[in-house]
Amino acid sequence: MTTNDDTLTIQQVAETIGLSVHTLRYYERIGLIHPINRAANTHRRYTQDDVGWLDFLNKLRATGMSIRQMQAYAQLQRQGDATLPERIEMLKVHRRDVEAHMDVLREFLKLIHYKIDYYEGLLAEAESEAVLEGS
Repeated sequence: MTTNDDTLTIQQVAETIGLSVHTLRYYERIGLIHPINRAANTHRRYTQDDVGWLDFLNKLRATGMSIRQMQAYAQLQRQGDATLPERIEMLKVHRRDVEAHMDVLREFLKLIHYKIDYYEGLLAEAESEAVLEGS
C-alpha cells in the first residue's frame, strides 16, 4: 500500500530495512523509536527520518549492542544536543567492544585459514600418492 505523501507504511518500512512488522511495533512499544504518526485510518506512517533512525538501530543491534543499551541511547537522543557527550561516550565504548570482537574473529579466521591449508595439503599429498601408485 502506498501513501499519498512521503511517508511509508509499516510493511514498506519492514521490507526496506529488513525488520519484521512485529519488531517495528515492539521497538515502538519499548521506546526505541518515538510513537509513530498515524493516518486518519490509524495506520502508522513512517517518515524518512524514522527509517534512518531504524536503520541506525539495526546497525547497532547487528554489532552486538543490547536492547537495553539501545534504549538508553534512544532516550538520550530524544533529549537533544545536551546529551551529545553521553551519546559520544556510549558510541566510543561500543566501538571498543566491536573492535575487540573483531580482533577475536580475526584470530578465529586465522585458524580457519590454517585448517583449510592443512586439509588441502593432505588432499594434494593423497592425490600425488595415487598418481605415483598408478604409474
